[in-house]
Amino acid sequence: MARAATAAAPRLLRAAMLLLLLVASGRRAAGAPVVNELRCQCLQTLQGIHFKNIQSVKVTPPGPHCDQTEVIATLKTGQEVCLNPAAPMVKKIIDKMLNKANSN
Repeated sequence: MARAATAAAPRLLRAAMLLLLLVASGRRAAGAPVVNELRCQCLQTLQGIHFKNIQSVKVTPPGPHCDQTEVIATLKTGQEVCLNPAAPMVKKIIDKMLNKANSN
């Protein structure tokens, strides 16, 4: 009888470890960030970039996710860069993009 209990202990330990790993991985998947994370996306900004390199511009107003306006430009290369919304050159870029969108 003692021998059967000794043989069952490693199986029980393996089953417990597997269960623990499954629970831990399930919690990680449930807590994984969604596409729209609730934090600022722009930690560093550029003062400007040449207009001809920009494919599109997304302006995100302040909200619960971030207390500042964020300007994210998608370049023609596919790279996304953050621009300083207070910079004069960025304001001109936004105006050009808005005018371009309104003329279409």
